[in-house]
Amino acid sequence: MDQQQSSAAAPDPASDGFSHWRRNLAVCVFGSFTTIVAMTLMLPFLPLYVEQLGVAGHAAIAQWSGVAYGATFFTAALTAPLWGQLADRYGRKLMLIRASLGMAVIMSLMGMAHDVWQLVALRLAAGLLGGFASGSMVLVATQTPRERCGWALGVLSSGIMAGNLAGPLIGGLLPPLIGIRATFLAAGALIFVTFLATVFLIKRDRPAAAGRKGASESGWAAIADRRPTIAMLVTGMLLMFANMSIEPIITVYVAQLVPVHQVTIVAGIVMSGAALGSILSASRLGKLADRIGHWNVISGCLVVAGVLLVPQAFVTSGWQLIVLRFLMGLALGGLLPCVASVIRHNVPASVAGGMLGYSTSAQYVGQVVGPLTGGFFGGHFGMRSVFLGTAAVMVAGAVYNRVVQTTVARTARKPAGACAAK
Repeated sequence: MDQQQSSAAAPDPASDGFSHWRRNLAVCVFGSFTTIVAMTLMLPFLPLYVEQLGVAGHAAIAQWSGVAYGATFFTAALTAPLWGQLADRYGRKLMLIRASLGMAVIMSLMGMAHDVWQLVALRLAAGLLGGFASGSMVLVATQTPRERCGWALGVLSSGIMAGNLAGPLIGGLLPPLIGIRATFLAAGALIFVTFLATVFLIKRDRPAAAGRKGASESGWAAIADRRPTIAMLVTGMLLMFANMSIEPIITVYVAQLVPVHQVTIVAGIVMSGAALGSILSASRLGKLADRIGHWNVISGCLVVAGVLLVPQAFVTSGWQLIVLRFLMGLALGGLLPCVASVIRHNVPASVAGGMLGYSTSAQYVGQVVGPLTGGFFGGHFGMRSVFLGTAAVMVAGAVYNRVVQTTVARTARKPAGACAAK
């Protein structure tokens, strides 16, 4: 039903614009994977690199490591809507070229930093000039046939989450073999391959011809009904909130369940379990959403995730938590592709990039708010409160999405009923 209603809201581009969508998707998946790996591979060795750059003392090293790592996501959250709007105006392929070339240069320069201020500045620049994954989401969402949009975005989401999973693993393996600075240079070289693939393999980029026709209205003013888009911004934030709320307490929580010598390895598996589940389910749930409706999958995924969070508060062994986090990842894997699909189907093509950029920013907000909230509640009200509180938030999100879906459907039916009566 939601797909039929959205057809009137955002008509598809001409069908001849989709002849290369599979090749474009393959390049976007590869590029998103490599750039996300580059963004996250420094996690295992970042404190060591900060120390090499002249920072002394455990407290100072921890503080500067946090600043350097978070700097990228701070600027990325601020600039994602801007790059989306520029993609609408000047073309999605051009934004991917900018992001891949910028990331290749910046990652290489990180390996040549001489002090921690330069590293932080480069991490800020990475968030400012990067954004290949979010740009890929825009390109795939706007240049894929509507009936395959959910599946394609699911495949892309799997590539993004695989990058988040593989990045720290690669970052733990490479530095002992080739050194920290050479690891940055290798990452820059890999992203340069992405740059070349983007330039020569992505075809049929569609600059915003439609946007010129509707130039009198832009941004939110161009959207007839903003409720679906706002609901998707909230949902994207909730997804990252649910994934990240457990991060500050996971090691302490696991320490209550397993022997001391197993804490770090079990905590790592718990953190990876949700990501692995999402990788496996994203494309399948996206395909299911193409068949039964994206709103239905979103509401269902939020409810299932909320239900699975409750037993996590009462587990008595490490393997139980691992299994439950994996199952929750299976449920959450369908949210990102469905969020992008609903936005794509409910906004004009001329502003799709900007709205998907806002969605990316909302997800970054969830990445920030989740750990802060989880740490606060875990410290003041006990660790079980983090799981139970997040479960309540997920279920509330499902109810909110269902209410918006029903309201939008009722509004869409009113003109038809009036015509029939007439």
